[in-house]
Amino acid sequence: MPSEPNARQVALDALLRIEADRSYANLALGPILERSRLDRRDRGFVTDLVYGTIRMQRRMDHLVDRFLVSDPPPEARMALRLGAYQLDVLATPPHAAIGETVEVTPKRYRGLVNAVLRKVSTGGTPTTWPSEAVRLSYPDWIVDRFVDELGAVDALAALDHMNQPPAVTTRDDGYIQDRASQWVADLVGGVDGELVADLCAAPGGKATAIAAGGAHVVAVDSSLSRIGLVADNVAKLELPVDVVAADALHPPWRPRSFDRVLLDAPCSGLGVLHRRPDARWRVESGDIDRLASLQRRMLSAAAELVRPGGVLVYSVCTLLRSETVGVAEALESLMVERGEGPVLEPLERPGGPWSDRGIGSILLPQRAETDGMYLARWRVGSGR
Repeated sequence: MPSEPNARQVALDALLRIEADRSYANLALGPILERSRLDRRDRGFVTDLVYGTIRMQRRMDHLVDRFLVSDPPPEARMALRLGAYQLDVLATPPHAAIGETVEVTPKRYRGLVNAVLRKVSTGGTPTTWPSEAVRLSYPDWIVDRFVDELGAVDALAALDHMNQPPAVTTRDDGYIQDRASQWVADLVGGVDGELVADLCAAPGGKATAIAAGGAHVVAVDSSLSRIGLVADNVAKLELPVDVVAADALHPPWRPRSFDRVLLDAPCSGLGVLHRRPDARWRVESGDIDRLASLQRRMLSAAAELVRPGGVLVYSVCTLLRSETVGVAEALESLMVERGEGPVLEPLERPGGPWSDRGIGSILLPQRAETDGMYLARWRVGSGR
């Protein structure tokens, strides 16, 4: 008979597979759980162990490296991270965190993992850390950029919040969507008879939320696989949404075709790191400028699609200036330089947990326990 599934064994195997294949945790873990035969409760535990261990790996490495004389093999390193995460973050009783983690460790490394985790357990949490980046488990450059741009208090609070599992919020129609994204959809607006374009729509949350308000939505995405997700969600919710595979840089519509246009642009995702456990280790500083260039070109194309009197909305789930205020300001400067075409008039900014940031608004994730977001809105005039 096959042995009963073990949550920690599944978690350790998943962590090793994700690291070896350099796969995305959110994509790799689902199939692993499907094959695991674990019940719902244990699947949730595995998800916490895998996401949390990846998210906090730099902090965990510091905790265990105090008691190592050399770098251990990958299987031992991952078991040490997994055990340290249970001890330090989950506050699991040591007999369970250590004993059961050692049990699922390859036999040749069990002595090492047992000895080091026992020292981690008795050594406790350090009173001082080499840096805030180590304590919070982020690359140095992310912490430095956040502190420089948001100030130390807001930056460290945001980074700390994104070390917690994300809250799950469900719309009235049953669609699971973070409140920040729901608020963005509300701020796009749209009433009966209006035509709205969502130019980077996958997986379809904002498009379906806007359509639920009465507008007819054209949901656009350049990825055929991701546009399939949009189509599936639209079909489930039975909403007036046309799903189109197209490039937001070169949209296949005449200028001034839409009453409202939303560009929720591809970005670094540095406002949703609680949802993407490995993103902090994948995104590099140089990616920011490349993404900002793409966002500026997409937003310029989006502005051309808005009819006179219509609304243009730009949003991203990141908090860095280059991808937020910098993009919005670049569009306004471009319109001035052209001297003709649409005129942009900034709309009233949202209140509540949103804060003014340049010509737009920023939502820090700790303000309302949501994703981090930036949003800018304009009324598009008829031109000069």
